[in-house]
Amino acid sequence: MSAQGSTIIPCLRYRDALAAIDWLCRAFGFEKQAVYADGAVVHHAQLVHGAGMIMLGSAQNAGEWGSHIAQPEEIGGRETQSCCVVVADADAHYATARAAGAGIVIDIADQAYGGRGYLCRDPEGHLWWFGSYDPWQV
Repeated sequence: MSAQGSTIIPCLRYRDALAAIDWLCRAFGFEKQAVYADGAVVHHAQLVHGAGMIMLGSAQNAGEWGSHIAQPEEIGGRETQSCCVVVADADAHYATARAAGAGIVIDIADQAYGGRGYLCRDPEGHLWWFGSYDPWQV
């Protein structure tokens, strides 16, 4: 790990990136570190959660990067990857995310490998795993 956080940072794209940023902060507990936007188009944003970070931008942001990424609704709601976020209290996180409208895909449960967690979708269909299992503490 770097001095500031993880050296692997998931990157996501959203149709309404500004709304996604607000929702991710409210529902999942992210905090805005940086948002670079022109009107409704987010060129780059950084959201932090503990020592972790995600970066995101608008799906309609023209550029070479975007030609290699599909949004979940373009491929039948499926994903080819998901973000895993370690949280101290999975049950409290689950309650907050559910109240904010996160679509629960796998209900919260104790996991055979340790910890407790759940899988959900954000409003644009991206999958997120939140759980108390911390692989850095094994």
